[in-house]
Amino acid sequence: MASLEPVRWGILSTARINAFVIPGLHESPLTDLVAVASRTEERARAYAHEWGIPRAYGTYDELLADPDVEVVYISVPNGPHVEWSIRALEAGKHVLCEKPLARLPDEVEQAFDTADRADRLLMEAFMWRHHPQTTRLVELVRGGAIGELRLVRASFSFTLRDDPVRLDPAFAGGSLMDVGCYCVSGSRLLAGEPATATAHQVLAPTGVDVRLAGTLVFPGGVAAQLDCAFDLPPRQGLDVIGSEGSLHVATPWGCHEPGIDFRRGHDRERFAIEPADRYRLQGDNLSRAVRGLEEPLLGREDALGQARTIDALYRSAEAGGAPAHIAVG
Repeated sequence: MASLEPVRWGILSTARINAFVIPGLHESPLTDLVAVASRTEERARAYAHEWGIPRAYGTYDELLADPDVEVVYISVPNGPHVEWSIRALEAGKHVLCEKPLARLPDEVEQAFDTADRADRLLMEAFMWRHHPQTTRLVELVRGGAIGELRLVRASFSFTLRDDPVRLDPAFAGGSLMDVGCYCVSGSRLLAGEPATATAHQVLAPTGVDVRLAGTLVFPGGVAAQLDCAFDLPPRQGLDVIGSEGSLHVATPWGCHEPGIDFRRGHDRERFAIEPADRYRLQGDNLSRAVRGLEEPLLGREDALGQARTIDALYRSAEAGGAPAHIAVG
């Protein structure tokens, strides 16, 4: 069998998250990182030299005009995610957009409608979904290891220091958009699409949430409790509780200590998971999809579910915790 022609990638921005993504793009035989763009040519050239990237562009539009680039990874701040995704798609590029794609469902629809018209792929970058730890967790829950699913608890927080972009409403900042979206993703993956959301938030002087705690209620009575924050110690976790047992994942989003702890009555067991680069797996999935060998793991419906739920949590928080209904379809 002939080997897969590497898919040629470009990166829009020199954000810190790139440091996790670039090594996998360099190492994988499926991907070839050929270009990076920044807001100045000087910054782009310095970054390209630092990371061994052949081409550097001083504007994002220059990279989008490069006919050799097939996929664009968009790591600009949250606010312009949809704008630059659409511009890249219209330029004929496939797109991996850093999470969250958007807060509002209408913006998600707009982006995926553009992808459909351009006959290009668009995927939201929830890298944790690609890790074998996540695959095993879903298998255990679906396979009845804990009986009937009844409760999910998800958390993600860290202490934010000197990062004004994350607190800027113009860039769609806030803890729910930044880290809480993982808790939403985990809850939805396990329990489906919620029907209602309630939430309470603590606001920064800029008006964005520095802490938010919420509850999602799903058809059939399953509930998910989630919390996220910029003013709490670094912590993350995912607990899945059923009628007969429970599962605990210590680092569900970072996957730094892969493994799943199982409890059922007096029985205790740890399911070991081999370490893996979740960012590389994410890039490989989209690259294979570009070559027509598999489907993107995440598409329109998942991104819509994310935006509907995030929007409902914010609507509830802004209404003092009143329940917000989530319309599907």
